[in-house]
Amino acid sequence: CLIGPAPAQAQLLPQLPRVGGVTDRLTGALPGVGETLGDAQSLVRAQTERVRELVRRHPDRVAIDPDGNAVRANELIVLDADETVTQAATARGFRLIERIELDGLGVRYARFATPRGMGMARALKQLRAVAGGREVSADPLYFASGGLGAPTAGSTTQVGSAPGRIGIVDGGVPPGTPGLARQQSFAQGGPRPNDHAAAIASLLTGGGGVRASAPGARLHVADVYGGDPAGGNAAAIGQALAWMARERVPVVVISLTGPRNPLLGRVVAAARRLGTVVVAAVGNDGPAAKPAYPASYPEAIAVTGVDARGRVLIEAGRAAKLDYAAPGADLLGLGVDGKARKLRGTSFAAPFVAARLSAQLGDKGIAGALAALDREAQGRGKRGLGRGVLCSD
Repeated sequence: CLIGPAPAQAQLLPQLPRVGGVTDRLTGALPGVGETLGDAQSLVRAQTERVRELVRRHPDRVAIDPDGNAVRANELIVLDADETVTQAATARGFRLIERIELDGLGVRYARFATPRGMGMARALKQLRAVAGGREVSADPLYFASGGLGAPTAGSTTQVGSAPGRIGIVDGGVPPGTPGLARQQSFAQGGPRPNDHAAAIASLLTGGGGVRASAPGARLHVADVYGGDPAGGNAAAIGQALAWMARERVPVVVISLTGPRNPLLGRVVAAARRLGTVVVAAVGNDGPAAKPAYPASYPEAIAVTGVDARGRVLIEAGRAAKLDYAAPGADLLGLGVDGKARKLRGTSFAAPFVAARLSAQLGDKGIAGALAALDREAQGRGKRGLGRGVLCSD
């Protein structure tokens, strides 16, 4: 799990990547290192401003829920909604968009359009009143957890043992991506390659002079962004995970972060029971941010990032629990143009952990593979590293 060193300027936080081709999803640059050291709240403020800007540009597609999260506008989700709930909701002015059953996971839900002119808070209250105790939520959006710098020279060395299938839930990747076995879209206008997803794929299977942590792995890629300003939502991620479980992909990288959501939580848990485990980044909104999901779900493997000196990234977010750390700076990955770029962010730590977990699976099962990772990890017990650092060499 060696990584290619990058010049010193890679320590600075670059502009965040363009997700799903929608440039305004993540266009604001994160605060500089000095500012973050002086004020951890600056990262939270940057996150809030990104959400507000997204809503300003796409008020018909994106809204803000009562907790301040970006959500799909004018829509709510009800878990386990039956005909009785549907009729009661319709009587109050809600319109059924669709009913979904995620095959194999035992997860059912319905999407409803809210009555015209009704605010999110009131709509949630009204629908909960007729849902008979079923969980009702908005459909929150999840954001990428890392950035790419300018093109630079890469290293051609490949290391690590050859694992099996690894999934990526993110944007799309270019058709010629090494190891790409299948790619499916769960958003309008997809699959649509973006730099963030391409970089994660390259950290796993290499190419273009970038070192591979999982050479020979077969990649299953789910694009949850496409060209939709409201892409990256919980429903799309849930459908992508259901697909991964049906395809029997044992390890799935999700380097996206957002709020807790009942639908997504149920899907992550159901996928784990079927043998598909999510490896998720804790995000880059700093230690003052709320716990990031899906990393915070007990069934997910939460990953933070460290730099070349083994220090936790100053912009690293947090989760309700932390499993491992891995390199998240001073490394290289590919953009959609096939050129090597400097990377920084907890997004890019998650694929290293996924690669090692995949390599250890064999006939051990997930519990046995995690025990093997615990033996590999260095720095166990040190603050901010969870059960230790993987790929620290």
